[in-house]
Amino acid sequence: MSNKHNQQKLSSARFSESTDSFVEAFTASIQFDQRMYRQDIQGSLAHAKMLTKVGILNEGELQDIIEGLQQIQDEIEAGEFSWSIQQEDIHMNIEARLTHLIGITGKKLHTGRSRNDQVATDIRLYIRDEIDVILSELKRLQEGLIELASREADTIMPGFTHLQTAQPVTFGHHMLAWFEMIKRDVERLQDCRKRVNTLPLGSAALAGTTYPIDREFTAGLLGFERITENSLDGVSDRDFAIEFTAFAATLMMHLSRFSEELVLWSSAQFQFIDLPDRFCTGSSIMPQKKNPDVPELVRGKTGRVYGHLMSLLTLMKSQPLAYNKDNQEDKEPLFDTVDTVRGSLRAFADMIPAIIVQKEMTYEAAKRGFSTATDLADYLVGKGLAFRDSHEVVGLAVAHGIQTGQDLSEMSLETLQGFCDKITEDVFDVLTLEGSVAARDHLGGTAPNQVRAAVERAKAYLMSL
Repeated sequence: MSNKHNQQKLSSARFSESTDSFVEAFTASIQFDQRMYRQDIQGSLAHAKMLTKVGILNEGELQDIIEGLQQIQDEIEAGEFSWSIQQEDIHMNIEARLTHLIGITGKKLHTGRSRNDQVATDIRLYIRDEIDVILSELKRLQEGLIELASREADTIMPGFTHLQTAQPVTFGHHMLAWFEMIKRDVERLQDCRKRVNTLPLGSAALAGTTYPIDREFTAGLLGFERITENSLDGVSDRDFAIEFTAFAATLMMHLSRFSEELVLWSSAQFQFIDLPDRFCTGSSIMPQKKNPDVPELVRGKTGRVYGHLMSLLTLMKSQPLAYNKDNQEDKEPLFDTVDTVRGSLRAFADMIPAIIVQKEMTYEAAKRGFSTATDLADYLVGKGLAFRDSHEVVGLAVAHGIQTGQDLSEMSLETLQGFCDKITEDVFDVLTLEGSVAARDHLGGTAPNQVRAAVERAKAYLMSL
């Protein structure tokens, strides 16, 4: 049987003249909403089963609809389906093809629903599916961070504030900071999913329907946890799309910050890490270059997700109830946000566990910048000096070190005692990098054994998801 659509619009009877060809193309959404074909068919199957349950369709009609929709899905996935701009959107394209395949029964499928609640359902089903994929990618990224943190639990590097050397930390501890950020992103997305998972189908155009529909039955078939309780809100709500995009903007902000560190750390000026060649590119003119394109591109893509969030907020800000054509503009920013997040997460989840840490370079960098100065101040407090006084003493010692080119750990005991007579031989236990990180031995601290304990907690957390 031919797969060409009946080109007459199913909703054309009201009009006395054909739609202008430019307007037809301008108002059509089929160019981008066809990606929701699975969700549209899924929703239609559930709707048909509900109509059969309440006696609007009979079993024979239901079977025809099921077989027709399955054929349509097969055609789409085989690349044999003819999409028509004349049919405007995914819903009308599928309905037109179904009617062509099974006759008048195809027209009965739309009983008790509108494209308004149909598209609202499709989008929720689509975002719910994508959320589950994104959650799995977030978990992969977390697993990679755990692996790298465990491997580098003892590796010492400088910790920074203001991008200035502050205190020594372990590389594993630093990686687990990113784990915590991603963990919050996971929790935000899980929370968002709860509000996405609400069924609007049954709201019809805006006021509900006169047919004896069973929305609870439909919700059960589609796996929705709850049902919208106001038909006006059901067809016009896009809060869930904004909330998802807000999650995405926060996630991309985190990935952008991480990207910035990876770009810096892989540079010749830092040499903290080596990114695998498969995540980098060369230069067309400078043969020595190895450019960190993946983190740079993720950093750049963050801006487009920010833009999509602002686009959706602006889209909704002036709309009166209920559905308006404006809402067609929700899909492209939403779809691009999904694609951007999925691509960025896949790249990061693949890249992070493959990072090679240059331990000698991170250690040498931690020795620069007087990173154990706070340890010396804490040591003096332990000797009975007030912290503000010890702060001043250490400041004088650092100033001397800058003048002489010496780190605190390289100064003689006699020199250090010249700044404070409370200093004794045991001071060198706290001035080493190893001593500094080991001393921060508490929950949330950077000590290697605390990093290993945090890794185990992180693994247990992932097992609970």
